Amino acid sequence: MKRIPALIVSGFLGSGKTTLLLQLVQSARERGLRPAVLMNELGRLDVDGHLLSGDASALPLAKLLDGCICCDRKSEIAASVETLLDTEPDVLFIELTGVANPEEIADALTEPRMLRRVVLRRIVTVLDAEHVLEYNSIFASDRSLVHTLRRQIEVADSLIVNKIDLVSQQQLAKIEKAIRARNPQAPITCTTHSRIDLDALFAVLTPSAPGVRQSVAGKPGFVAQTSVRSAAPTRPRPAADGDVPAPTRSFSRLGTVSLPINEAVSKAQLEKFVRTCSPNLLRAKGYIPLPGEPRLALMQFAGKRFTWEPAPYTGEPYLVLIGLELDEAEITRKWSLEQVRKR
Repeated sequence: MKRIPALIVSGFLGSGKTTLLLQLVQSARERGLRPAVLMNELGRLDVDGHLLSGDASALPLAKLLDGCICCDRKSEIAASVETLLDTEPDVLFIELTGVANPEEIADALTEPRMLRRVVLRRIVTVLDAEHVLEYNSIFASDRSLVHTLRRQIEVADSLIVNKIDLVSQQQLAKIEKAIRARNPQAPITCTTHSRIDLDALFAVLTPSAPGVRQSVAGKPGFVAQTSVRSAAPTRPRPAADGDVPAPTRSFSRLGTVSLPINEAVSKAQLEKFVRTCSPNLLRAKGYIPLPGEPRLALMQFAGKRFTWEPAPYTGEPYLVLIGLELDEAEITRKWSLEQVRKR
């Protein structure tokens, strides 16, 4: 089964995310690609969704209203994404509400039912040049929101400073300095009306070779380009229900590494391995076979804490690591050595 590339559009309320999304949808179609869109809004009324659903041509579109997709609506993400993937798109665009943390969505995309069908390729964060420097002081009393706004910048692969016609060059320089303090790597584009050259966003994907999955419209699907930081390519194999997919290089700084677990492992051993993986590790989770236990256990690691609970999951055991700039080859090597030592 081919994994569909996903692009997340993040940014605070009013920054220009939907304007960018409209351009992404149009550009995808111009490139002969079939897009699908998942939108999230905090209010009960769907405002931005009408801008897309009003398009005369069909667009697979799912909407999550009246809540933040990364918290109270998180449980609905998998079902909505699966519905969209059933329409056989070539690319999936996910627009988050302004108070959503992109890494929570990356976490949701590593659920067993998602791993075989979708892969995160890009996180784009849009910033409102007129107000971005004021957020820390405006929301100083809400530490959770300030943290989310910072994470929107820190985990982004591309940053768009929008509405620059409303600020001075001096303020732009301050904005860039503030961004670089949080994210020294992602390219920054300054613009108005979220107008940017979209080639860079589509460049991580290329039309698939003949004989590879075709979209419903007969247009070619996608395969990932090779990356200078990629590990040695892994030969794909057909995925059965519950299988863990072969490693696929993510072109997002916020990447995931999936590791199979072939035999029972103790909680202490697994926790020790997770802690040694990377200083950039944000979270980990997996369905783990424990010695002497008939059922798999769901392990979750976040905020330097581990939680364990019995799980009804009956597929193949696996461990997923989520973090920034993870060294997939090194982590895989360490896991292989850990398995050998255990024997």
